[in-house]
Amino acid sequence: MRKKIRNIVLLSVGMSSLCGCDDFLNTRLDVYDTIDRLETRYSTLSNFANAYYSPMQYGFTTIDGNFFAAASDEAVQTSPVSDVSYFNKGLISPDANPLSYLYENYYEGIRAAHFFLNYAKNGEDFLALNRDTATVYNPDGTVYSTDNPRAYKRDVINLNWQRAEARIAEAFYYSELIKMYGGVPIVTNGEDNGGFLRQATYDEVVEHIVALIDENKNSVNLDWRVQLDETADNKVADVANWNFRDNTGRFDRTAALAVKARTLLYAASPRNNPEQDITKWERAAEAAHEVISTRKYIFEKGFGFSGAKTYPNPAMPADRDYSAYFQGNNPAGDTESIFLIRKEAGSTPERLNYPIGTRGGNSGITPSHNLVESYEYTGPQTANPYDNRDPRMAATVVYNGSAWNGVQDLDQSPSGAYDMTVKGATKTGYYLKKFLAPNLNLIEGGSSDHVWPVFRYAEILLNYAEAMNEAYGPDSDPKGYGMTARQALMEVRNSASTRLPAITASSTEDFRNAVKHERRVELAFEDHRYWDLVRWLDAEDVLNRPVKGVIVRRNSIGGYAYSFVNVENRVFHRRNYYLPFTRNEVTNSNGTLTQNPEYN
Repeated sequence: MRKKIRNIVLLSVGMSSLCGCDDFLNTRLDVYDTIDRLETRYSTLSNFANAYYSPMQYGFTTIDGNFFAAASDEAVQTSPVSDVSYFNKGLISPDANPLSYLYENYYEGIRAAHFFLNYAKNGEDFLALNRDTATVYNPDGTVYSTDNPRAYKRDVINLNWQRAEARIAEAFYYSELIKMYGGVPIVTNGEDNGGFLRQATYDEVVEHIVALIDENKNSVNLDWRVQLDETADNKVADVANWNFRDNTGRFDRTAALAVKARTLLYAASPRNNPEQDITKWERAAEAAHEVISTRKYIFEKGFGFSGAKTYPNPAMPADRDYSAYFQGNNPAGDTESIFLIRKEAGSTPERLNYPIGTRGGNSGITPSHNLVESYEYTGPQTANPYDNRDPRMAATVVYNGSAWNGVQDLDQSPSGAYDMTVKGATKTGYYLKKFLAPNLNLIEGGSSDHVWPVFRYAEILLNYAEAMNEAYGPDSDPKGYGMTARQALMEVRNSASTRLPAITASSTEDFRNAVKHERRVELAFEDHRYWDLVRWLDAEDVLNRPVKGVIVRRNSIGGYAYSFVNVENRVFHRRNYYLPFTRNEVTNSNGTLTQNPEYN
C-alpha cells in the first residue's frame, strides 16, 4: 500500500457553518484542481473536517445495498443472485471479496483525517481572515455584544474539537480494518521504505488506536447535547447560548471511548488473543467502564441549553419500547445513542425488505428461524410458537399472524395474502421489521428517516458484561467499578422485559453463553453477529450449520400449523476468520503486505 497521500481534496457539503446543521452527515466528495485557491477561504476548514466522516459505512447498505445480516445466521437473502452468497458459500477470495470497497473507503477516511490536520495547522489564521476578531469591551469591563469576536472564538473552539475528531475518526477506521483483516499498514505523515508502508501486526494497530483515543479523548467536545461550562477562556464565545446539538453525528468523548472499548473487547477475544492473556480482558473491562462512568458524569451535568436542562437516569429504563428506538429519527433524540450515522430520508430499506405481498416490496433480507427460536419465552408455551416471547422478537421480525403495515393477520399459508410459495416471497417464513418504517407508501414516493446506530449504550453494557466475566467472573467487582458482569447483563435484559427470567449461570463459561445469547437478540441486524462469531472463533461451528425457516399451512380447524425446515446450507472455512486482501492490493504493495493465511 502506498503511503503517499494522493493529491485529492476530500470536500463535503452540509456543514456550511461551524456551529452545526441538521443534515451534518449528508456528504459528498468533491475534487478541486489546486489547493492554492482553497487556502484563501477559512470556511473550507469545516468542509475538510466533514470529509473524514464521509467514508463511514451506513449499515443499511453494506452488501447488496442492504444489511450485512444475511452473511451470518441471522437472515437469508431472497434474491437468487447476490454478493452475500460469496460469504454463504465460503467463496471469499482475493478476487472475490464484496467488502473490499470498505478497505479502500476506510483508508480514504484516514487520508482525509491526515489531510485536514495538515491543512489546519494554521487554522486559526484562516479563521481570522477578513473578520474582526478583537474582543470589544464596555466601559464597565463587560463584553460588548458584537457578534464577530463571539463567532471567531466559537470557530476556534470548534476547530480544536475537529482536530481531535480527526484522530478519533482515524482510530475508528483502523478498528474496522483490523476487525476484518487483522494486521494492516499504519499511515503516518513521514516517508519510509520508498513510499510503501510496513504492515503492522494486529496488536500494534490496537495500541495505535488506543493511543489515538487516549491522546484526544479530552480534546473532543464532551457531549453535543450538553451545554459548555463557561471559563475565562471561552466567555467571549457566549457558550451559555451556543446550541450545537445538531452535531450529534460527530465524535464526542463518549463516542471516542466507545471506539476504544470495542477495540479492546475484540483484542481480548479468542481469535485475537490465542494465548488467553487475562490482562487483555481486564483492559477491555476498564475501557467499557470508562464509557459507563463518563456517561454517568454527562447525565449528572444535565442535557439542554440556556437553563432548560433535564437530568435523566443513566441506567437503561426497564421495559422500554425497543421497537420505537429504531424508528425514523428517534435515535437522534434518545439518550441511549452514542454515535449515529444519518442520511437523507428515503425508502430504500423498505423497498428492498418489505414483503413481496406489499406493493413495491422485494422481500430482501429475511430473518432466519435460527434467530427467531433464540428469543426466550416470557410465559407458557402454546400451539402458536410466537406467543409469549421476548418482546424484541416482535419488534425485529414479521412472522405469520403478525399485525403490521395495516394487515391484522399476515397470512403466509397457501393462497393467503402473503402466500410464501409465491415467487419472490420469503424463503424463511419471516420478514424484517426492525429499522423499517411501517405503512410506508412505496408506490407514491413515501419516505422516512433511517438512522444507523454505530454505538449505543446497550452494546457498551454487553461489552462490559463480557469483559468483566472473562476477567473476574459473573459476580466479582475487584476494581470497584460499581457494577458486576451480571448486573450489566440484567440491565439490558430488564430494559427489554422484566418478565424475562433472571440469569442464574454461576460459572464463567455458562455466563459467557448467556452474554453471547443476549448480544444475539439485543443487537440483531446491527452488524454485530457475524463479527462476534468470528472473534469468538464460533463461526466454524455456527456458520456451517443450515439456516432454518418455517413452513406455514392451515390446519383442519382453520388455524395455522407450523413445521420447521432447513432453508440453506452454509459454508465457512478456517481461512475466513480473516478477509483476504485483494490481489491487486498485495501485488501493488511491493512485498510489504502479506496475504492472510490460506488464501491463494
